[in-house]
Amino acid sequence: MGSIPENPEPFPPYEVIGSERIYASKWCGLRRDLLRLDDGSAQEYHIIEIPDAVAVVPVTDDGRVVLIGQYRYPHGKTHWEIPAGRLVDGEDPREGALREVREETGHVPRSLEPLPGFYAANGITAHWAHLYLAHGCQSIGAPQPEPCERIVVRVFTREEVEALLDAGRIEDAFTALALCYWLRRQR
Repeated sequence: MGSIPENPEPFPPYEVIGSERIYASKWCGLRRDLLRLDDGSAQEYHIIEIPDAVAVVPVTDDGRVVLIGQYRYPHGKTHWEIPAGRLVDGEDPREGALREVREETGHVPRSLEPLPGFYAANGITAHWAHLYLAHGCQSIGAPQPEPCERIVVRVFTREEVEALLDAGRIEDAFTALALCYWLRRQR
């Protein structure tokens, strides 16, 4: 592998003229900032505030991946995903990863390996997703989803995961990106 290119030189932040919280709940918030642009003009910028999240690729000792079929209310679809969720009140990302795998799949991993994280929608939020690869996952019981979660658990081979990705059947960005990182590590 060649050298890794550096990020571009950072721009100075915009001057914040004013800020107003429009909405806040335990799930999300909406803030309206008024920014001074480089040309001296002012512009509104709306920020969605979402707690950071964790997403985990659970892999069994025989190399299969545990996915969940989850119903998503905003678009009304059920599709395959990796276990994921928001971190709770300053929760350590590793602890959140272990919690999500256990709750959503009924599995526990032998170890966790961090994968590169990402901003889920950096044009509108600073929401950060911590990604992990969970090695040696073993079933210890039934999933324990939250009351608003509808989940079914299934274990897939690497070939099945690749087929789902190639066919565009992995529609969740957290899942698609995390599975691509996992697959690159398999080479």
